[in-house]
Amino acid sequence: MRKLLFQSATHIVALMIGFGLGIYFLPIITAPASPDTAMLEDMAAKALYKKELSSDLRGNDFLHWGKGTISVSPSQIIHQGSLAPGPDYKLYLLKDFVEHEDEFLPVKSEAQYIGEIKTFEGFVLSLPENVDIKDYTTVLIWCEAFSEFITAAKYR
Repeated sequence: MRKLLFQSATHIVALMIGFGLGIYFLPIITAPASPDTAMLEDMAAKALYKKELSSDLRGNDFLHWGKGTISVSPSQIIHQGSLAPGPDYKLYLLKDFVEHEDEFLPVKSEAQYIGEIKTFEGFVLSLPENVDIKDYTTVLIWCEAFSEFITAAKYR
């Protein structure tokens, strides 16, 4: 009986580890190719605002982080750097800086949704025509699937 319980427990643990690894690696495996570095640099050079992402925000940990630079122009948001891999990333603009999910969730309904992030080594998202970047101060990257803060940058 003990042998059966031990085997069952080890199989359950192995399944849990496999499931966790699948959640982590699936977005990496299925991600489209990241934009060309030269193209990102060219677009970022035309931006009005640039801000380095900080890895010491309250919402950051070893699974939820962003590195690099966020550049904001009137028509695009450009990221040069890397993001922790994960599913269902979204980009929002906020009027006030937040650095943790407990600060973002109360203001999420007021945030301006910009679009989905599908790459982890830089991205470009076009802004909707009705969005004026001067109405906001902060870019925030959010994991919708797990309601997790990834990173944010106050660009003005």
